[in-house]
Amino acid sequence: MTIANAPAATAVAATTAAAAATAAAHQRHASPWPVFWVASMATFLVSLDGTMLYSAFGALRAGFPDASAADMSWVLNAYAVVYAAMLIPAGGLSDAHGRKRVFMLGVTLFIAASAACGLAGSVEWLIAARALQAVGAALLTPASLSIVLAAFPQNKRAVTVSLWGAVGGFAAAVGPSLGSFVIQNVGWPWAFFINLPIGALSLWCGAYLLTESTRSAHRPKVDVVGMALLIVAVGALTLAIVESESPAWSRGQLMAAAAAGAIALVAFVVWAHNVRAPLVDLSLFGNPTYSAVNAATLTFGVAFAMMFFAFFFYMSNVWHYSQAQAGLAIAPGPLMVIPVAIVTGRLAGRYGHRPFLVGGALLYAATGLWFLLVPGAEPSYGAQWLPGLFLSGASVGMVMPSLSGAAVSKLPAAHYAVGSAVNQATRQIGSVIGVAITVVLLGHGALQRGDFDAVYKWHIGLALLTAVLCVLVNTRPAALPPVSTRAARAS
Repeated sequence: MTIANAPAATAVAATTAAAAATAAAHQRHASPWPVFWVASMATFLVSLDGTMLYSAFGALRAGFPDASAADMSWVLNAYAVVYAAMLIPAGGLSDAHGRKRVFMLGVTLFIAASAACGLAGSVEWLIAARALQAVGAALLTPASLSIVLAAFPQNKRAVTVSLWGAVGGFAAAVGPSLGSFVIQNVGWPWAFFINLPIGALSLWCGAYLLTESTRSAHRPKVDVVGMALLIVAVGALTLAIVESESPAWSRGQLMAAAAAGAIALVAFVVWAHNVRAPLVDLSLFGNPTYSAVNAATLTFGVAFAMMFFAFFFYMSNVWHYSQAQAGLAIAPGPLMVIPVAIVTGRLAGRYGHRPFLVGGALLYAATGLWFLLVPGAEPSYGAQWLPGLFLSGASVGMVMPSLSGAAVSKLPAAHYAVGSAVNQATRQIGSVIGVAITVVLLGHGALQRGDFDAVYKWHIGLALLTAVLCVLVNTRPAALPPVSTRAARAS
């Protein structure tokens, strides 16, 4: 730059700084809810896509008749493995490189991969596109929650995080119903193409409404070694669980994968204890609330997945519902999630999350008891199944969003993305375990009513364990001092 251009450059810099200050001031006074809805639109798509394909599996088999069942299982498993493995590293990238930047990249990858999935001409292409879709989903999920947390003041975060979690829970639960409808009417590619307009809207709104979190010149380094170790650990362990019943993998291969995952996990912990800036600050787990919430997230995630998949096994094998009928039959449960989560979030901001976590987990155990004792071999949806759905919807609305809210309620701003990513990855691993257990218990021949008793006993036990773990959660806001004391301090 020449000396003659220096005044102009100075003026441009001053104008830019003034504009940035004006934008920041406007952001402080503007409503944060548009930011919430932009972030939640993308999260909705991720959760929806995670469960919609379970109703599409039969259509996919018909669309690729030359592929084996083991090959087709990777359409689901590739997404689960990559998503679980990438969530925590993606949280670190978000904290280090800016939440808006990583969020926008994640949405872009997700919708591009969705288009590739819908256009896939071979199983190999579809599996590769699903893996790329999972990378995009992992990038945007922790960035989405950290954007929401940063947009709201501390006293509003309980209700907003509960609502954010409810959006994801609702999308996951409604996925099979919507998937059944879409696939039956327009074909399996539209299970992926449906992501494009909503994702594009989220991308367009995000470009205008979101502000970048990284403002300083100093950018923390990403722990590449920790990231690699964690990807290997979570990926290998998840692979061993997902493929536990697959004839394509021998017992020795699965044990080797599990051992590699365990070794990588131990190495990750050792590395994190000795490096200056680890991917996950293990001191987070020194907080009893954070540790208990993540343990409860794992147990509840297993129970939720078992209930979810057992429902479709029951409907198709015992009551002989079609896939479309089963998708419609589950809908009343998800409809309960959002209103319950909104009320729970408002009350949690005042009383803390523990009463709703413990009460919701006990209600979820009662749901398992209902399904164990009441439904019989003859269809009686209104009298025998619908009450259980209402119980499950209310309990999921109390527990699932509250787990997300409690996990991040006391985290410093610098750890929003990684802290929430640990919690989301834990839930994903729980879901994978729940699906694997359900397949072991129910994935054989013709099923009878009695075959489901073991599933519901697991459901009850895991829900009760979740309630016990949640007793350790303490997010109750500190009590305000008396008015006279506050007045004296102010004077």
